[in-house]
Amino acid sequence: MRSAFEAWAQREGHIVRRREDKPEEYLVFETQRRWVIWQAALAHGAKTAAESPSKFGKDGSPVAAIAPDEAAVRNSVLNEVLDAFSELDETAGMEGVLKVIQGLKKKQKAEAEKV
Repeated sequence: MRSAFEAWAQREGHIVRRREDKPEEYLVFETQRRWVIWQAALAHGAKTAAESPSKFGKDGSPVAAIAPDEAAVRNSVLNEVLDAFSELDETAGMEGVLKVIQGLKKKQKAEAEKV
């Protein structure tokens, strides 16, 4: 971890010399401050990663993701709904929203009857 930090710090132009009396600290205050921030960010990232759901299961196997065809269908439906509501007049109010929803339901029912 320290070698990654020092490589980054050198690329950014920071002096990475360490103190002789305390080799765990950097000679320049700004580099030491950034080292402390670096450690805190890594600790926070590790904690957040442990708390958040992972794309892998507990045994390391991948969790089932949305199939590409299912994602395409969801995207298509979302675009259809957005298009329907974009045609809605601002003054239509709740009645207009209900008409759009009813129109989408009728369209869905008609397509289901075709299949």
